[in-house]
Amino acid sequence: MQQHLLPTVPLGRGGRLIGAQGLGCMGMSEFYGPTDTAEALATLDAALEAGVTLFDTADIYGSGANEELIGPFVRANRDRVVLATKFAIERRAEDPRYRAVRNDPEYIRSAVDASLKRLGVDEIDLYYMHRRDPAVPLAESVGAMAELVQAGKVRELGLSEVTGAELREAYAVHPIAALQSEWSVFSRDVERTAVPAAAELGVTFVPYSPLGRGFLTGSFAAAETLSEGDYRRYHPQFSGANAAANAALVEPIRAIAAERGLTPAQVALAWVHQRAAVHGLTVVPIPGTRKRTRLAENTAAATVELTGAELALLEPISGQVTGDRYADMSSTSAARE
Repeated sequence: MQQHLLPTVPLGRGGRLIGAQGLGCMGMSEFYGPTDTAEALATLDAALEAGVTLFDTADIYGSGANEELIGPFVRANRDRVVLATKFAIERRAEDPRYRAVRNDPEYIRSAVDASLKRLGVDEIDLYYMHRRDPAVPLAESVGAMAELVQAGKVRELGLSEVTGAELREAYAVHPIAALQSEWSVFSRDVERTAVPAAAELGVTFVPYSPLGRGFLTGSFAAAETLSEGDYRRYHPQFSGANAAANAALVEPIRAIAAERGLTPAQVALAWVHQRAAVHGLTVVPIPGTRKRTRLAENTAAATVELTGAELALLEPISGQVTGDRYADMSSTSAARE
């Protein structure tokens, strides 16, 4: 499939220009089953040539392995890559299932140094707080993040899965360039408070899982067809009766795709891109892929414009989805609305 050079948009209020679609790198190291590392690395290069500049990772992905994987690519293209990584979700090697959310300043300072070392860079372009711990005052956490900017370790700050009120509170401590939260045809709870706050403050919205973790590509059949290492097997939306009901919701997307000569994934991504005009803010989705063919498909969607009639067909879908997007929703913004 032919590559399409992406248009550019600003990162944050008056920030530098970045490609209008980023690349989520998580699946290259974990969560979606076996990976062809050579193809994943080739996909990074292809993304850059297509105009992707925002490359998204996190210290939790592969327990640091994803940062190590993309580090050489980032260093080789440092003047062209906008590197985003995250802290806050703690793991333990002795217990693969252990997860804890930490926002305390001491942890933040140690986490950034560990990420810088794994990536092999002197500065992280965009550093996110991956999840919010309500037990730690937000001003304390963002204040510690702001110190990283002053120290030259981080260029700009981001938050993930926060409410509109939390975004405003954080912004009062230090400007926030980007808010990363789940947003797709399947998941629209961020539109209640987070999206309006981001629009008001000039914060770029970075939707993760804009393809519903693959559901919106139209290729998902049943959880049993996923590999043993695929974490979607344990997601409520992918399980049992929920999976069958949700698969049926993709039919309008399939119909639009067939009519327009597009793929279902392109229709779903085009919907996310058009949220920018609907809500008056900059939107940079970060679909994840490990294959060059999928990358070309995804970037082509950035310039697809759906009609009013097509958007109307997609409008009711999110309200009909069955099952939560995580088995444990306690760390999401929806739990604190």
